[in-house]
Amino acid sequence: MEWWQNFYGDIYRVLIETPRWTWLVDALWISLQVSFYGILLGIVLGLILAAMNMAKGEVFGIRWLDKLITKILNGIAYIYLDIIRGTPVLVQLFIWRFVIFSGTGVSWLNVAIIAVGFNSGAYVAEIMRAGILSIDKGQGEAGRSLGLTTAKTMGFIVMPQAIKNILPTLVNEFIILIKETAIVGFIGVPDLMQAARRIEGASFVPWVPYFAVAIIYYVIIKILTIFLGKFERHLRKSDIR
Repeated sequence: MEWWQNFYGDIYRVLIETPRWTWLVDALWISLQVSFYGILLGIVLGLILAAMNMAKGEVFGIRWLDKLITKILNGIAYIYLDIIRGTPVLVQLFIWRFVIFSGTGVSWLNVAIIAVGFNSGAYVAEIMRAGILSIDKGQGEAGRSLGLTTAKTMGFIVMPQAIKNILPTLVNEFIILIKETAIVGFIGVPDLMQAARRIEGASFVPWVPYFAVAIIYYVIIKILTIFLGKFERHLRKSDIR
């Protein structure tokens, strides 16, 4: 059982004896903050971008002006989605940190949240657009026939049904976002990967901290996956009723 003694001895010496495991606990809190606030920002941006991308309604009642505004909104949304979805999130993170917020005094944690949120917003926008398009057009026509404005029809009739359809996909996006936060350590945010590198440098035993981080991510993702599965089954049961 010598291998077991070496295995347990490395874990005890690297994480427990010091104790460096507290570094991982603190880093986990940072990673969860980046994920949570990043997805909130992504949802807000996603709603705005989806509305801009699908804008076709009347604003001023002047045909040429409404058409111009619609084209501008559609164009801004298209360019944003095209650039964000067409470039790596790590590159975007570096641009936010070392170009946009360089010398501004904004904390690295806030920069990470903004970068992750703006990246997520592009994908959330497409999720929401798909959810809105999945609702039968007759729902919107029924709302307008009752005298509701386009905004009220969207807010009270279309969106509640669309949100029910896209919630599982949004949870999936949150899961992806949690895994993507592993890169924020590249700009100095003390996340899980940054903590693992610190532990490696202090102990010269690389496998313990990296396996520990992998297990932490796996447990979090597994819990969310189980939650998503139960939530989807609940939605299917409600649809049957």
